[in-house]
Order: sequence, then structure tokens, then C-alpha cells
Amino acid sequence: MPQTKKEMKSLLGFANYYRQHIKDSERIAKSFYKLCDQQTVYEMTEKRVKAYEELKNSLTYSPFLLMPDWKLPFKLYIAACQEGLGAGLHQTQIINDKPVYGPICFISRQIKPTEARYGASQM
Repeated sequence: MPQTKKEMKSLLGFANYYRQHIKDSERIAKSFYKLCDQQTVYEMTEKRVKAYEELKNSLTYSPFLLMPDWKLPFKLYIAACQEGLGAGLHQTQIINDKPVYGPICFISRQIKPTEARYGASQM
């Protein structure tokens, strides 16, 4: 568990590198970005400890990603809420003579303050 802002920034850099493998990565890490602000006192609250455990589990047990097969159709799932935007690109492929449905990549980002005023249908 990170004990300083410097360690937290290091963790966020590591998680950012693998964010395409982690579903809802920005939602999970949102409170950590706020924690790294200069004006914020470093305090690991219960909510942040739970988020840290979720991030750690996501990095450790994230689903394997399929390589895209450009000849097959894709499915794109999108989500929007007051905290962030996210999407997952999935595909069904034949692996070892069995259909396998899985993710190809995940993307997400936090909502900007001006975007937080939009309704979900406008995002």
C-alpha cells in the first residue's frame, strides 16, 4: 500500500500503463488522482483502501485480452456517468474449435468539471 504521494504517483503510473487491460480503470483510480494534488493531505481513507484493493486485484486478475480479428464483427459497450466515461471492445473468436467471447481492450477517462453538468444522454 502506498505510504506517500510519491509512491501513489508511481502506482498510478504503473496502473496507467496497463489501463487498457483494466475495466473501469479511471473510476477505480479517481480518488488517487485527487490524493496526489498539492493541496490535499495524504490520507488513506477506508474508501481509498477499498479502491486500492480493487485496483490491485484488477492488475493481478485482469481478463486476458484477445488479439483483434479484423474479419470478424466487434461489439462495443459504452457507459457514461457523473464520474467518468468508459468503453469495452469485445469479439467472439474461434479458439481451439470453441467460440470464445472476450475483451480486446478497455478505455476510460474521468469527467471534466464542465462535462459533469451534462446528462448521461448528452455525453
